[in-house]
Parts: sequence; structure tokens; C-alpha cells
Amino acid sequence: MLDNFGIRDIIDVILVAVLMYQLFNLVKRSGTTTLFNGILAFIILWIFVSQIFQMRLLGSILDMFGNVGLFVIIILFQDEIRRFLMNLGSNRTFNTIAKFFGVKKQASIKEDSITALVLACMNMAKTKTGALIVIEQEIGLGMYESTGEIINSTISTRLIENIFFKNSPLHDGAMIISKGKIEAAGCILPVSQKTDLPKSMGVRHRAALGIATETDAIAIVISEERGKISYAVQDKIYQNVTPETLQNILNAALRANKNRAANQTTSPTQPKDS
Repeated sequence: MLDNFGIRDIIDVILVAVLMYQLFNLVKRSGTTTLFNGILAFIILWIFVSQIFQMRLLGSILDMFGNVGLFVIIILFQDEIRRFLMNLGSNRTFNTIAKFFGVKKQASIKEDSITALVLACMNMAKTKTGALIVIEQEIGLGMYESTGEIINSTISTRLIENIFFKNSPLHDGAMIISKGKIEAAGCILPVSQKTDLPKSMGVRHRAALGIATETDAIAIVISEERGKISYAVQDKIYQNVTPETLQNILNAALRANKNRAANQTTSPTQPKDS
């Protein structure tokens, strides 16, 4: 058996290992690690029974479960599969192909708009006006924009404050900033199912963490109860940040986007302070 083991088989094993590692990271972030380990243990048992020990009776029983197992896995891990495909579609290889055909991705937010956004967040924090603002990065948020009202407007401090005014019909949903504009408001976002979050975090914080887990977006939250600014990125949330810290984070994200566009490289946005 090992005599026929060549370079192609080595590449095959490496690709499977990388795929399993990526899948494990996805399910780990979603809190379904135990379920994933159970499925992995079943697959290993199936291989031993059917291929190595060649137990016909037990192997046939496991084969029956295996035939429907694919559909069960799709149902159980539909969110993780969608997240994996979204991450795959945002890969720099696909971005390079898109740019080769002349498809250029515009910056999610411009430098002069960051000041207006931070000022709006600071004003809403002072008046304890609840808000949830999501800034698109590499992964598109079109599917979430469709759940709200399309605005497609220039970013301005007054407009942001008016949208999240308590009597506004759109204040309960999320605002999505994309391509340098306010694309939509009143949007519905996925809510994080993490069980280790502080009880002080409300639905807005969980929605911010949910969108940051499923995509590479930056989600800003203004607490209605405490009047504090928080932001979520890469499945982590940072509470009670200052307007200066928020501006530094957004400026760093803008620089990272410019570097990706110039160098065809991708590097996740890493917060420097919280």
C-alpha cells in the first residue's frame, strides 16, 4: 500500500488536513465543537469498520447512516457552511481574478467619512441613543442589506443620528456602510448564540458579535442603557472604548484595505486596544 504512496497522495492528505482544520475553527467559533467531534469520531469508526477490518454487517449498518449523513450535516451546519463559502469567496485569489476582469471593489468607508461616523457615535453615546452600525470589509453584506431599507446616501453625522433617533422607524435595526456610503438601515443581523457573554450585553451587542463572527465586518454598538461605545471584529467584542480608540480602529481598517488593494494581500483587522 505504501509502495504506491506518492506526491499526489501527500498533497491529498495535506489538503484534507487543512480543510478539517478550517472546519474545526468555524465550528469552534459557533460553539458546536462537541457535535463536530462526534461526527468526526463516527467517520473514523466508519473507516476502521468498513475499510480496515472489513466488517460486513456492522459496515453495512454504518453505510446506511452514512448515506443520509451528508444531508444531516448540511442541516446541522448550514450556518457554518455558509460562513465557509463566504470566506472562500472573499479570498484574495478570487479578488485577484475579479480585478483581472476589471471588477474593482470600492472602499467600504472613506477617510473623511470616519470623522463624521465617530462624531455621530460620540453624540449618540452622550444622549444614550442606541445604535448598531456595520462597516463592510472584504465579505459582501448584500444579503443583510436586503432585510432593511435601502438608503444609498452619503455618510453624515446628522443623518446617522436621525436614523437612530428613538422615534425613527429604522432605529431598532442595523445600519450597513458599504462602498463609502450608508447603503441600508433597519437591517436584521444574525444574533450570536454564545453562552459566555455578560448579561449586560443586549440584543444589539449580540447582533454585532453575530455579524462579526459570520463576516469580517466591523460592527459598532452604542449602548442605550449605559451610553458606552463598543465594537466587534473577528468574533470578539470590545466594550467601553473611547471615540479616539474607535477612530484609530477605523483608520487602521482603511489603511489595511488600501494595502490589500495595492499589494493583493489579505491581513485581518487586528484591534490594538480596547
